[in-house]
Amino acid sequence: MSDSTTVTCPDCSAEISADLYFSAKQVCYKCGYHFAISPEERLSHLVDSDSFVELDTGLFSVNPLDFPDYELKLTRDAERTGRRSEIMTGIAEIGCFPVAIAVGDVQFMGGSMGSVVGEKLTRTIECATNRKLPLVTVAVSGGMRMQEGTLALMQMEKTAAACVRHAEAGLFHLSIVTDPTFGGTTASFASLGHVILAEPGARVGFAGPRAIASIREKLPDNFQKAEFLLEHGMIDQIIHRHEMRDFVVDLLDFCSTSESIGV
Repeated sequence: MSDSTTVTCPDCSAEISADLYFSAKQVCYKCGYHFAISPEERLSHLVDSDSFVELDTGLFSVNPLDFPDYELKLTRDAERTGRRSEIMTGIAEIGCFPVAIAVGDVQFMGGSMGSVVGEKLTRTIECATNRKLPLVTVAVSGGMRMQEGTLALMQMEKTAAACVRHAEAGLFHLSIVTDPTFGGTTASFASLGHVILAEPGARVGFAGPRAIASIREKLPDNFQKAEFLLEHGMIDQIIHRHEMRDFVVDLLDFCSTSESIGV
């Protein structure tokens, strides 16, 4: 994006200059709409400078079921994002507290979870367990990867089991859900944090809007929005992107003074 480029907010139609867009961490200055951001941008907002060490860089999705056009879509998104994987995982520090962290990318195959995403997540969770580190997951996903069928669905159990082992070791898991987080991602690791945070206005749920519409039931207008979920006890707090890092540091500080996290 060049300095002369402007961005239009999809919520309030405000025109945002490139300078203001990036200085505000991709949040609309007028209405507070949180734009989707890349894993690299998310990490720059959350972790200490130069502390992130990426894990499993050699793992990336292929086409195990020979699904038509799947490889073309993977190649297209890899070229567009400059990455070969839908998720970035690694070790970092947040406020000088060491953590294992995983950050999804909605711009790569809609952030959907396939076998490689599940494997990278599981390895990161197991790394956190072995090193006795807190785990921070930042979920953004359209659901499970339909091009991988049952192989994708298996990742729900796989990542959930790894989260349980991490929790049984008395270690802290912070789950941050962002817009959108749907399907098996919501039904697995994203809902298993000891604390679950959401960005304002994030859409979070299991079935997507079109699937829900098929049941022909009238639902609240803000159904599956972070604010609705907070009101009904599904998440613990809504945190503005500008305040997220400080809030996470406080959580890590609090948990580091506790002997363990109860399961």
